[in-house]
Amino acid sequence: MQNEHPRLSLIEHFRELPDPRVERTKDHALIDILVIAICTLLCAGESFNDMEDFGKAKADWFKTFLSLRHGIPSHDTFNRLFAALSPQAFLDCFVRWTQSLRTAVAQEIVALDGKALRRALNGDQSIKCVVSAWAESNSLVLGQLKVNDKSNEITALPTLLRALELAGCIVTVDAMGTQKKIAKEIIEAEADYVLALKGNHETVHAEVKSFLDATLAEKNAKPVRPSAAAAHLAVHETVEKDHGRIETRRYYQSAELDWFADRNKWEGLKTVGMVEAIREMGSARTVERRYYLSSLPLSVETFARAVRGHWAVENKLHWVLDVQMREDQSRARTGYAAENLATLRRLALNLLKRERTKKRGIRGKQLNASWNHAYLLRLLGVPI
Repeated sequence: MQNEHPRLSLIEHFRELPDPRVERTKDHALIDILVIAICTLLCAGESFNDMEDFGKAKADWFKTFLSLRHGIPSHDTFNRLFAALSPQAFLDCFVRWTQSLRTAVAQEIVALDGKALRRALNGDQSIKCVVSAWAESNSLVLGQLKVNDKSNEITALPTLLRALELAGCIVTVDAMGTQKKIAKEIIEAEADYVLALKGNHETVHAEVKSFLDATLAEKNAKPVRPSAAAAHLAVHETVEKDHGRIETRRYYQSAELDWFADRNKWEGLKTVGMVEAIREMGSARTVERRYYLSSLPLSVETFARAVRGHWAVENKLHWVLDVQMREDQSRARTGYAAENLATLRRLALNLLKRERTKKRGIRGKQLNASWNHAYLLRLLGVPI
């Protein structure tokens, strides 16, 4: 019907978003601005100028379902709105919407990882970083929060964890977020965790490394009477061949924790694990080991799935945001603009990934959306 919004679940979830503008400056409806902005990103646009140009190019089409009582907003209007919009309120709407799309998956991997917004800064500001929660099986960004730099990921993680529905999931966190209070937050959310260890946890990392390295050496030596740790060390191996490279990954998991003095300080801790990655290309061979704390019971295949699921966030989320959506090139920096645009990109990515009728990659879907109004509506969730 003319000048009525289509019944989009997306719009319904964002109708309650508080408008930060004073009444006399509301020349354009908030939902109109949001719909034009998300459509711009769905069609490979990036900036506030793109939003204005896209809106003007598609004005006749937008008028069929948006009010647009004062025409298409200017790029300054888009900038001011996103700079003033409450990131927390936007996140709350985003989380409610993504939760409505999510399919229940037993022990789904939810990877929490940070990504820098390299050009969204003024003068001597430190680089901003967005910590995203990626649901591997659903291929959805569940939520995200901005911090000033990667060293502050730890302060954002509890807030993000509390905003998400994590019961029954396996939450994976890189070494920056491996902290006792994060483990406690995850357990209190009725989820399990796999926490990476690196040099920033010098003592714990050294203890876990020493135990697992020694246990593996003993197991490989095949003694007549192995220790309980060596006898019960669970092992799982995968081999991948691609473009002349052979990558072998061996996963090890142990529930023997009597040696670990701080085991009771890590809420829910049940096992420790290690991944040995061996890469071979021609005569070149590299070996790397990584170590983990986990609340998972002894099940090395589940542990392996969690570790691989976390690594996938780089290819399935961060790479797409940088290469396909050019997030690193965004110069939005006023007020909350950088954080809100980051949320908007993840919202657009969720819409693009959940649409399965078009067998194209993200860029191909964006191009199709820019050419075909019917397909753009399909991305927005309108039955056609």
